[in-house]
Amino acid sequence: MLHNRKIIVILPAYNAEKTLQKTVEEIPFHIVDTVILTDDYSQDKTVEIAKKIGIDYVIEHQKNKGYGANQKTCYKKALELEADIIIMLHPDYQYTPKLIPAMCELITNQTFDVVLGSRILSKGALQGGMPLYKYISNRILTFIQNILLQQKLSEYHTGYRCFNAEVLRKINFEKNSDDFVFDNELLAQLIFQKTKIGEISCPAKYFEEASSINFKRSIIYGLGVLRVSIAYFFHQLGVVKNNLFE
Repeated sequence: MLHNRKIIVILPAYNAEKTLQKTVEEIPFHIVDTVILTDDYSQDKTVEIAKKIGIDYVIEHQKNKGYGANQKTCYKKALELEADIIIMLHPDYQYTPKLIPAMCELITNQTFDVVLGSRILSKGALQGGMPLYKYISNRILTFIQNILLQQKLSEYHTGYRCFNAEVLRKINFEKNSDDFVFDNELLAQLIFQKTKIGEISCPAKYFEEASSINFKRSIIYGLGVLRVSIAYFFHQLGVVKNNLFE
């Protein structure tokens, strides 16, 4: 069923020179048609390596705009190229690209509209090196989010996501933050649209070269996640309207 779908992998990159090639080498090009990398003004050789290994589209930001802005550029380009399925994959080799066929199959057979690669469904998150404080905060935030968003997801914070492109065309993701909370705003928008969201167990690797935000940024991110979930909850109740969901 995958052969007649245009499948595009997007790589939002920042200082990924040490892991980019390993990530791309595992992409299953027998089903993936196009790869797009957007570089958010890296200070290393990410762009040089991306061009050297033959990534189809390498888009360079002329200043650092933020993780959310980086994704916006990627999604806009993929939709411009008329993708049917879009996979967002971090190029830091934390997530295995080998799950792409399984994730895409769940989209093409109409089981789900969005598939998340969950580090929590299996017991491998801590074994893979996830810092304990990040694991605990992930579990607490996810518990609160499931209550406020009325969902039963195992995590909202994965950087590995597969979309039916049609659901992204219905979302005004340009309204969203240019920072890390973009991911959660997008999920909340999709949930508001009653999008069918599923998960697949994904082993994750944590090592020195893998991207990770520091403790201070993690706190800011966590507060942003709570803000988005509370805004969704009150918007649903009709108490306080929020333009993210309009």
